[in-house]
Amino acid sequence: MSATIKLENKHFPVLLKELISIISPLYGGTFIDCTFGQGGYSKKILEKKNNKVIALDRDSAVYLHAKELESKYKNRFNFQNIKFSEIAKIKDNTNDLRAIIFDLGYSTNQIKDLTRGLSFQSKGKLNMQMGLNNFSCHEVILNMNEVNLNKIFKYFGDEIYSKRIARKIIEVRKKKIIDTETLTQIVDRVKKIKNYKTNSSTKVFQALRIFVNKEISELINGLISAYNLLPIGGIMIVVTFHSLEDKIVKFFFKNYSEIKNSSRYMPNKEKNISYFKLQNKKPLTASMTELKLNPSSRSAKLRFAKKIKNNCNFDDFKKKFKYLLDIENLDFDKWKNFYFFYL
Repeated sequence: MSATIKLENKHFPVLLKELISIISPLYGGTFIDCTFGQGGYSKKILEKKNNKVIALDRDSAVYLHAKELESKYKNRFNFQNIKFSEIAKIKDNTNDLRAIIFDLGYSTNQIKDLTRGLSFQSKGKLNMQMGLNNFSCHEVILNMNEVNLNKIFKYFGDEIYSKRIARKIIEVRKKKIIDTETLTQIVDRVKKIKNYKTNSSTKVFQALRIFVNKEISELINGLISAYNLLPIGGIMIVVTFHSLEDKIVKFFFKNYSEIKNSSRYMPNKEKNISYFKLQNKKPLTASMTELKLNPSSRSAKLRFAKKIKNNCNFDDFKKKFKYLLDIENLDFDKWKNFYFFYL
């Protein structure tokens, strides 16, 4: 086997060097890895003997990696198969919690797993479930009405052809079951002219993946729950990979880190209180060295902040992104229709 093939199969934790430089002054306590994956962050943190890691992941397939660490670091590592929005359910002692880490990207193994249908390069049934899901992408494509399909593509994928793609899906699914390959063909037909920099189906697949896994709800609820668990002085770190999730994380940190300028005629309100201290005004991005080793790190952005105050209610945060939460929380029983018998 060639060195090139080995290199392609190797797992590269994104922005690992930058992450360690942030948390190393906090060593000697507990760290929560909210998106364990193949365990890149957890392994590096556990190299220091006085560190403990609690790892979470909704994908049960990663347990093989977790089992390896549980065996090697018996009293310092614990894995829990839960969504990170359920971080409050952690039963371990978190009194010495130092940092909470989120890496919102998908691993190469997950993308290459053809049974998931995460990539437009896959062939077969649309799935996109990352674990602990209520429904699959197949069910969405088969049952969702045109209006809501349009909303999903428009708001989760920023797809300018959202209406036409939604309409075409409705038309095609009356004749046959839409699988990964068929969905890609539908998007190609609608767009006609391909963007050679990115596949024409990229935004549609992103939008469907977000909806199926309720990624926006997970992120918003996960950030709030992590804040509530984190002690004062603790660090929260989030690595994002697309503009929508980065927009949410940026608002979360910035809105609660800066004292707003209010009118001298108005009394101070809770929103003018800082709950975080931003450690960097701009996000950290991959170095040229990392980009050469791992080209997929090109879209990664790392934002982090230190918690400095308790008891934030985050009402304006939830209100800001309510339109996205409303789309994700569409009632399954309301959008399913008679095509459901194909399942």
